[in-house]
Amino acid sequence: MAKDYYQILGVSKTATDAELKKAYRKLAVKYHPDKNPGDKAAEEKFKEVSEAYDVLSDPKKRAQYDQFGSDYFRPGGPGGAGGFGGQGQGGGFRDPYDIFSQMFGGRGGMDGADIFGQMFGGGSRRGRKSSRGQRGSDLEYRLDISFSDAVFGAEKRIRLSKHDICTACSGTGAAAGSSRTACSRCGGSGQIASGAGMFGMSMAQPCPSCGGTGTVNTNPCPKCSGTGRVNVNKELHVHIPAGVNTGSKLRISREGEAGTNGGEPGNLFVVINVLPDPVFTRQDRDIICEVPVDFATAACGGIVEVPTLAGRTRLRVPEKTQSGVMLRLKGKGVPALKGGERGDQLVKIVVETPVGLSARQKELLNAFQASLGDSNNPRRKAYKEELEKRFPN
Repeated sequence: MAKDYYQILGVSKTATDAELKKAYRKLAVKYHPDKNPGDKAAEEKFKEVSEAYDVLSDPKKRAQYDQFGSDYFRPGGPGGAGGFGGQGQGGGFRDPYDIFSQMFGGRGGMDGADIFGQMFGGGSRRGRKSSRGQRGSDLEYRLDISFSDAVFGAEKRIRLSKHDICTACSGTGAAAGSSRTACSRCGGSGQIASGAGMFGMSMAQPCPSCGGTGTVNTNPCPKCSGTGRVNVNKELHVHIPAGVNTGSKLRISREGEAGTNGGEPGNLFVVINVLPDPVFTRQDRDIICEVPVDFATAACGGIVEVPTLAGRTRLRVPEKTQSGVMLRLKGKGVPALKGGERGDQLVKIVVETPVGLSARQKELLNAFQASLGDSNNPRRKAYKEELEKRFPN
């Protein structure tokens, strides 16, 4: 079946050498088998883009392809005796790993697959000598703290259950006085050949006898049953910095799950959850609280006591203060987590309507209200005017 090499690489028929190389780099990294272990579709795609680049990057082959199409290079065709690895009239297709090496290799004698292994944490499928230990998993711990602790910071102790290094064997999994030995099946490489694949390629897969580690444990540690890890309950100290909020994550390095086969441990992430406070709420770095004020203080002005996280303080309420007005206490808010100015405390004034009035109190209140004019109630006056404008009698 004919193939459109330009379409495979996602370039136009007038693409320059630089454009071809850029397109191939992107696709080769995306579909490289080391990045997609066990994914046959990705492996075939890697071979396909390598085939396309092999042809289009060679001026002679590109001219032949433009004239005759991809069938010219099919196995047994005039341009290729056997696909990748074959040598025909047009030189055949090269091993896609060799193409990849040309693109990424050339520094310190390291081939492209080795560089790819460093990029993605694995080794070359064709030459990995040994298998590194596997890093331990990261852990998360949800920690509830008070509103005050979130603002000022605190020191906490937490307990968690996790896998830690077995002290009896120091994480090797081998009993005291013994050690792991090289796997006889793979010779310590951790890989075995899986036979020739398409285009004459010889692929490799993790050795089933040693699980790809290159070593076997003939005398397992009795404490950890050869795993190198044991389950422990551990108590840790956690420093809560001032200014954290719900969702903040604190990283404690190397306190996650222990690694295997000598791999480093993961990290522990403490996820903060700030418990609600009966008085205060938070908006970014500002703290908000509500303070009830009687009608006389709101109208004439006066001094009220206000709670803060540091204790009580006194606040002057200006005359003519309306319900819902926010008054500011500078610098009484939350400190910036990464440095900067501290927030403020916003005091929301709530004018309280008196309840449980006696008959005499109601009489006095009605008389007082009757004495007021529009100038005493400008908001009510503006409201009435708008109402008349919208709904005239």
